[in-house]
Amino acid sequence: MERVRSAFNRMIKSERYSRFTLQPSEDGERHVEVKLSDDATEAEDQAGGSPSFRPALPRQSRATICYLALGILLIFAIGYLLGYLSHRDTQLQQENCATNPEMEIQKAAEAEAAEAEAAAAAAAAAAVPDAQMNWKQVTELLTQKLTSQAFDKSLSDFDRPRRSAGSDEDKSLANGIFAVFKKEEMDPWIGIHHVQLQTPDSKRPNSVIFGSDDFKPTGYLAYSAPGIADGKLVYGNYGRQEDLEVLQKKNVELKDSVLLLRAGKISFAEQVDNGAKKGASAVLIYPDPQDYGYNLDTALYGHVHLGSGDPYTPGFPSFNHTQFTPTKSSGLPKIPAQTITGNMASALLKTIGGPESDASSSFKGNLASVGYKLGGSENITVEVNNVLVNKEIHNVFGVIKGFIDPDQYVVLGAQRDAWGEGYAKATVGTSILTELAKAVREMVEKDGFRPRRSLVFASWSAGEYGSVGATEWLEGYMSSIDKHVFTYISLDGLLMGRGSFMASASPLLYSLLEKTMKAMQVNSPDMMGTTNVLKPMSMDDPAYPFLALSGIPSISFHFINPNEETYSYYGTDMDNKNQLDYKTNHHTSEMAALAAQFAGQMALRLVHDHVLYPSLDVSRYSSVITKAVVRVYKRINQLSKTGQLKEVNSNWLNRARGSFQRAASSITNDVDNTDISDKEACRILNDRIMTVEHTLLSPYVSPIETPFRHLLLGRGSHTLASIAETTDMEHFRTQLALATWNLQGCANAMVGNIWDIDEEI
Repeated sequence: MERVRSAFNRMIKSERYSRFTLQPSEDGERHVEVKLSDDATEAEDQAGGSPSFRPALPRQSRATICYLALGILLIFAIGYLLGYLSHRDTQLQQENCATNPEMEIQKAAEAEAAEAEAAAAAAAAAAVPDAQMNWKQVTELLTQKLTSQAFDKSLSDFDRPRRSAGSDEDKSLANGIFAVFKKEEMDPWIGIHHVQLQTPDSKRPNSVIFGSDDFKPTGYLAYSAPGIADGKLVYGNYGRQEDLEVLQKKNVELKDSVLLLRAGKISFAEQVDNGAKKGASAVLIYPDPQDYGYNLDTALYGHVHLGSGDPYTPGFPSFNHTQFTPTKSSGLPKIPAQTITGNMASALLKTIGGPESDASSSFKGNLASVGYKLGGSENITVEVNNVLVNKEIHNVFGVIKGFIDPDQYVVLGAQRDAWGEGYAKATVGTSILTELAKAVREMVEKDGFRPRRSLVFASWSAGEYGSVGATEWLEGYMSSIDKHVFTYISLDGLLMGRGSFMASASPLLYSLLEKTMKAMQVNSPDMMGTTNVLKPMSMDDPAYPFLALSGIPSISFHFINPNEETYSYYGTDMDNKNQLDYKTNHHTSEMAALAAQFAGQMALRLVHDHVLYPSLDVSRYSSVITKAVVRVYKRINQLSKTGQLKEVNSNWLNRARGSFQRAASSITNDVDNTDISDKEACRILNDRIMTVEHTLLSPYVSPIETPFRHLLLGRGSHTLASIAETTDMEHFRTQLALATWNLQGCANAMVGNIWDIDEEI
């Protein structure tokens, strides 16, 4: 019948043609575009466009018209006959079915079963992304999979006698981690960077000459300024600001002196920087027995770059074949720096001379037969001949993709390299990284766990040189990374002992940290210990670049022995399995499993819940901001009373603080009033929460000169802490204005839609 109708239509209607044009699409493919000729097309043709291809209708004779009429009657007759036969066949089929009731019932049952199965499949398919395990099920599964037996094998597999950054051993480990991620079907990839690392010159060893002693230390400090420095030897305790002020009060000259400092309390980079600011010509650093309980001949390694990443590509990534203007990080020291052993320091301190240190100053360590005099009378020469070498380093990544918001992810990272064996420094973190990845992957594949957001597992290289691998990755994707990475969890140094716990984190993560600690103490009270310390994140913390450079909420935590602040074997050849087993009382595998469970619970909570609040608790920043603003507020009032500062209203910054608190309250209120089953509403809320940390980065400073741009937790003259101490009034005015709008801008971003911002915010 359709053919008949088509023939009929062709006979009674005018001929009509279509135009076909081959159009390129956005995805690069070519598709046929069909355009029927119509009035619009005719208008186009008349205006000079393409022809419409519509020929004139030919004239018809009377005979033709008669034949046409007969044809039409014949067509109607044939159509009627075909319709009658078809209808009759249908009736016969229905009658036959009616005569077989069993067949009718069977067909009906089959049809009903098929419909039920299709409905169930459709419901299951629709429910997969939202099918969330309850939190108790998630934690129980994670605990079951992260066992001490698994870590016995993993720790053994990743243990290496040497693993220096960019070495064959380092790349072999990278390949092993890549193989694990590939086996787990985690879509692994490798990020390659070409970086400048500094090593001793094998032909010209570094030296320290003091009287008749000529020391040739094997340890060294990467990124020291090369050269020879002479000066009076001065002992400056840990090299903190307060320590150097003690020397000045004792009238010990620091300018052009060589400072002898004991390691600890602050980073090597900060020690050298403090000495340089006081005019010292060089810095020597040694491990004192009071702080480091090991052999006095143990060599010490570290770096003195007051920053992170490759200091010869500050602010941008060290990709290969990329042409950038040669520049250096402002954090590179301008004076030589070198480590020496405890025995070498003992020889220097025995004949240093100068005034005695006060007992109240805490300058005295535990070197035997040493009075810890302050020096300033005997000359010493320091020669540093370190050389730069270009190294190719590999960062390895694997991902477990989320089911609803896969473009938002938590990153868990661990350093892979070390100066020596690096068992606690690198082996433990790498083992936890891979075992945690395998556990979560199995939960997704076999147990039905459906994370809403993604988890990225990262193995970094060149961490010993100042988080070089991690920072280069951050710099490579600086413009967009804050829109995707909403938390970084460092797996470095998780295990230093047992019986105590300490952590450093962005205030946004305080609530998540506290909640996880309580849960773990209930399940493992003997392993967690009773002492918990939350301390500010230091610049040498591996998580610090994520927080202060990239504006990503970050956390690092450590299991450690009571009354200890650090792991004394870091940066030495004594960082091995035996030493860590001693520190953990031979519970290394059990503690590694516990640390993995702790990190895993935080990560899974962040990718499990519909809304990031309260895991990312914006209200926890309020007290931190208030304390910082109060310090500046008092400074403004003080300077105004003395007449040094005029026409500056102390309420400006306070109003910005109030705006932040109101914006934070608006987020918590909106969370309470939002239907969490509404995916779009949850996404909008989470986007607002994710803006907080990043918008606290100052947009007014250069990442080259001031890489740690965070208004509250960074380093530089832009921070509220620095503003509260400045003495330059013009600088004070400028930085106060910029900081005020930085904080106000953060509050505005937290509101969300620009049309929701009003004077109350």
